[in-house]
Amino acid sequence: MIDAESFAREWIAGWNARDLDAILAHYADDVVFSSPKAAEITGSARVVGKSALAAYWRAALARSPALHFELERVYAGGGCLTVAYIRNGTQRVAETLEFENGRVVRGYVAHAPM
Repeated sequence: MIDAESFAREWIAGWNARDLDAILAHYADDVVFSSPKAAEITGSARVVGKSALAAYWRAALARSPALHFELERVYAGGGCLTVAYIRNGTQRVAETLEFENGRVVRGYVAHAPM
């Protein structure tokens, strides 16, 4: 298993730098990702495949030029981790990422108001 704390810090830094290539480097080609925010952009909360995920995130970044994540906490599990963070100072988010062979194969996002 990867070092959860190091992964989370690197992952957050990638988002804050808007470095889509760095973020996507953590994901498997056949990743399955689920987020209620995806439905706003793609029409479905479920995104399948790295290329579809890249397209979704590219569109999301274009809609949020001031995007900023603040790491709150990292939870490590067996083959997975959850990154809890604050998005743009207004929304708490938790992303649970499941890993196989060092890459994210499934991701689930949940949002809560501050």
